[in-house]
Amino acid sequence: MTPGQAASRPKGQLLPFRESLLAMLGIAFVAMLVALDQTIVGTALPRIVADLKGFDLYAWVATSYMLASVITIPIFGRLGDLFGRKPFLVAAIVLFTCASVLCGLATSMLLLVIARGVQGIGGGILIGTVFATVADLFPNPKLRLRWLVFVTSAFGIANMVGPTLGGLLTQYAGWRLVFFVNVPVGLVSLLFVQRYLPPLRHLRHSGRVRLDWLGAFVVAVTFGSLQLLIELFPRQGFTTMTVVLGTVTGICALILWLWERRIGYPIIPVDMLMDRKLSPLFAMSVLGGFALFSLVFYVPLLFQGGYAMSAHDSGMLITPLLLGTTVGSVVNNRIVTRIRRANAIMYAGFALSALACLSVVALRGTEPHLVWMSCMGLSGLGLGLVATSLTICSQQIVARDHLGAATALLQSLRTFGGMLGTVMTGALLGHLYTRGVHRSLDSYQATQWFKSFASPELLVDRAEQAALINRLVSAGHAGDAMMNSARDALVQSIHIGILVAGAAALTGLCLAWFVPPVRITYPDVELMAGGQAEADT
Repeated sequence: MTPGQAASRPKGQLLPFRESLLAMLGIAFVAMLVALDQTIVGTALPRIVADLKGFDLYAWVATSYMLASVITIPIFGRLGDLFGRKPFLVAAIVLFTCASVLCGLATSMLLLVIARGVQGIGGGILIGTVFATVADLFPNPKLRLRWLVFVTSAFGIANMVGPTLGGLLTQYAGWRLVFFVNVPVGLVSLLFVQRYLPPLRHLRHSGRVRLDWLGAFVVAVTFGSLQLLIELFPRQGFTTMTVVLGTVTGICALILWLWERRIGYPIIPVDMLMDRKLSPLFAMSVLGGFALFSLVFYVPLLFQGGYAMSAHDSGMLITPLLLGTTVGSVVNNRIVTRIRRANAIMYAGFALSALACLSVVALRGTEPHLVWMSCMGLSGLGLGLVATSLTICSQQIVARDHLGAATALLQSLRTFGGMLGTVMTGALLGHLYTRGVHRSLDSYQATQWFKSFASPELLVDRAEQAALINRLVSAGHAGDAMMNSARDALVQSIHIGILVAGAAALTGLCLAWFVPPVRITYPDVELMAGGQAEADT
C-alpha cells in the first residue's frame, strides 16, 4: 500500500474506500450465493420429491446440507482466525459451485442428498468466514455496521429473488435449473474474492496447528444419529433400532462434552458455550434457526400440497418471509445505535415471529394472497431482527482474537437449530399425515387404497392425482372427496409443525430476558454488563 493510499484510508478500516468496496462486493456475491441456494431450494423441494419420489428423504435434502455445515462452520471459523479467510473462501466457492452442478444432475433422492451434503461443506465454510471477514476489514464498530448493511442488502436481493425464481424455474423450466443458477453467481463471486479480497490474519501461531478432527467426527455421528432417532421414533416407538440410536446419541454427546473440554482448539468451544453472557445468545440462535427453517422448507409444501397452489404462486407467497429477514437486518442496523438497550430488538423479533406462526395456523387457505404475504413478511421481519442482533451483541462481548470462533459458533448453532426444526417438523408431518389419511380412508371403507395415499408427494403431482381419482371413481369410491381428505390431513400435520416453530419463537422471547444489557452508540460500542463497560477495539 502506498503512503497516499494509507493517508486516504479512513480510520477504523484496513483498506481505502475503493479497495474496500471491491472487496465487499466479493463478500456480497458470496452472501448472495449462500442465500440464493437456501431460499430457492425450499420452493422447488415439493416438485423435486414428486419427480424423484422418496418422500422419506424430504427432510434429508435440507438436513444433509445443514449437518455438513454444522461441522465445517466452527472448523473453518478457527482456521480463518489462524490463516486468514481468503484461501478458504476461494476453495469453498469452487466446491459449492461444483456441488450445485451435481445436485442439478441428480437422478434419485439419495444422490441428491449426497450432493447436498457436499454442497453443505462448501456452504459451511462460506457461512463460517463471510461475516468474520467483514469484522476483519472494519475493526471500527461504526463502520462495520454500515458495511454489514451492504452485505445484508445482498442477502435481501437473493432472498427477494430466490423463492419466486425457484417457483418460476420449477413450473416452467424444471427444478434442475434451481441448482444450475448457482453457477454464474459462483463464478462472479470467485472473480471478485480472488482479485480484491486481501489476505488477512489476526492470530500468530508457531509450530503445528492442531485441529479437532475427532470432535468433528463425533459431532457428525451425534447429530446424524439424533436425526435418525427423531425421524424413526414417531413411527416405530421403542424398538431395537431406536434404542440403539438413542444410546449412540447419548454416548457420543457425553464423549463430545468430555473431549471438547480437554483440548486447546475444540470444534465446540465449551467454555464459550457455557459463558453466562453468551449462552442465552447461542440458545436463541438455535431457536431462531428452528423457527426459520421449519417455515422455509414446509410452508411451500403447505401451499403446493395442502392448498393446491402452483409452484409460482408458492414462491411468490414465501418471498416476503425471506425478504423480511433482510429488511429486519437492515432495520436492526439502522436503529440499534438509537435505542437505549439493543436487547429490546430481540423481544420484538421473537414476538413478531411467534405471532406470525400462529396466524399461519389460523388461516385456512382461501384468504387473499396479501394476507399470506403479510404473515410471511412479519415472521421474516422478526427473525431478521433477531439474527442480526445476536451477531452484533456476540461480537461486542468476546475478545477480538476469539471473534471468528464466536461468530462461527453462532452461525453453526443457527444451522443446527434449522436442522432440528426441519427434521422434527418432517417427523411430525410424516407421522400425523399417515395417521390422518388412514383414519380418513377408514371412514370411506377404502383402507385398501392406503398405499396410493401414503406419501404427500401425491398431492403435488397433478397428473398422478387425476389418474388416482379416475381409478377410485371406477372402483365406486368418492375420489374427489378422498383426495380432499388427504389434503386436509397434510394441512393439519404441517400446522402442528408450525405451532412447534411458534413455540420455539416464544421460548426465544423468554430467553432474551437473560441477555446482558447491551448498548451500541456512536462512535463507541459499549457493553454494559454487571456495571462494567467494555469498548470494542
